[in-house]
Amino acid sequence: MSNDTKQVPQGDTPASAEGPVTRAEQQQHVEPLGQAQPSKLVGFYAHPWTQILLISFICFCLPGMYNALGGLGGSGQVDPTVAANATVALLSTTAATALFFVGPIFSWVGPRICFLIGGWTYALYSGSLLYFNHHDQGAFVIASGAILGIGASFIWIVQGAIMTTYVDESQKGRAIAVFWIIFNLGGGIGSLASFGLNYHSKSGTVTDSTYIALMVIMLFGWLLGVFICSPSRIRLAQLHSAVETEKHSIKGTIVIAIRTIRWRVVLMLPFFFCANIFYSYQQNNVNGLTFNIRTRSLNGALYWIAQMLGGLFIGLILDMPWFNRGMRARIGWLVLFVTGMAIWGGGYAFQVWENKRLAAGHKQDLDYKQGSLSTGPIFLYIFYGCYDALWQGFAYWLIGTESNSTARAAVLVGAYKTFQATGGAMAWRINALHATAFTQLGMNWGLCIGSLIIVLPTVWTVSHHTSVEAEAGYEGEKELRPPKTVEDVEA
Repeated sequence: MSNDTKQVPQGDTPASAEGPVTRAEQQQHVEPLGQAQPSKLVGFYAHPWTQILLISFICFCLPGMYNALGGLGGSGQVDPTVAANATVALLSTTAATALFFVGPIFSWVGPRICFLIGGWTYALYSGSLLYFNHHDQGAFVIASGAILGIGASFIWIVQGAIMTTYVDESQKGRAIAVFWIIFNLGGGIGSLASFGLNYHSKSGTVTDSTYIALMVIMLFGWLLGVFICSPSRIRLAQLHSAVETEKHSIKGTIVIAIRTIRWRVVLMLPFFFCANIFYSYQQNNVNGLTFNIRTRSLNGALYWIAQMLGGLFIGLILDMPWFNRGMRARIGWLVLFVTGMAIWGGGYAFQVWENKRLAAGHKQDLDYKQGSLSTGPIFLYIFYGCYDALWQGFAYWLIGTESNSTARAAVLVGAYKTFQATGGAMAWRINALHATAFTQLGMNWGLCIGSLIIVLPTVWTVSHHTSVEAEAGYEGEKELRPPKTVEDVEA
């Protein structure tokens, strides 16, 4: 065969085997040419953005509906203690399995099998709450929460690996934004549906139809998992080059994990730890104890809609074409720090006011129609939702700056979910023990700002791009070598 590169698929430009290459050349799709040209349908199925949209809609149906349930405060129950303990069980099993078990399983069996293993557990949890509505026994709810924690490990590692590696480096912020909008649309629609179903309810618990509707949607989302595409079929040169550095064996998996958890990732761990610590306080103390059932449902919808806007905002910030990747990282960090101080400061003012109301005997009674009283607390809850999206969007984007390999991304997302769940379990347990609202508020505010300061060295040293050499040996930033030719990929 001559030294000329084989002709690449129509619409792509052949990469030069000599001299420097541009970023645009690196972004080209690579596809074996010894095989028949795939149909348009197959090409559409294996397109990176098709898979981003698919995993986003799946998460709309699964964790999105779960979030709609949790946003009601106490998962729609009068006494939030059972739901809080179930959440502790969920987060504990997630923390125990995400990094050390699910990450390696992902590297061996791929995203589709991992998803199908874990997806059904969301419907099980919703069903346990339906059972609790008729049989006041919390053991089944807590056990279902523990099983869901294992299932959620599989779901979130699949989602994180797809979202952070299936698109080009210059588009990762947009991928996060698209996912966050669609995913949180699930929480928003679910909460609006609950708002309609419970509009005239005088009780403190949601109706059976709420839980049944959520179960149906969750089961549908699980079935969609059969359409998840493996990394080997995604038409993205950057992904193919990264996957070539992976070693699919027990020893190789251990080596990948060790090389992935470097000092930069260690400094991210407190940031990961704080990603969910504020949910228990916001959902049970702010929303759950302040408002009546229909307003809690409305607030849940507004909370997740605010997450959509926050995800869009941080995604656009982190993909700004006018700045290099390192500068975008610093701008994103500054946005989190400034908005965090402002929003938590507003939360302090709210809690002073709320404590006076509780002392006067006002509990779960504030309605959205009481404009003079409810507007401020409702907007605070909206800003809490927006800040959660800023935080998690930035966390995923930082993960995406570390690697373009799905196996390494699974390790990083596993670390993220392990520490996120550990922090969340701690916070939910503190909430279940009825710690004062001021204690929980102070813990959330202090840990969030403290972790932002700790992660600053990692943010400050984000590279302009992730090279193939860095993927293979983590030798630091190097001049990009020419990408593999099509015959190299076939070999």
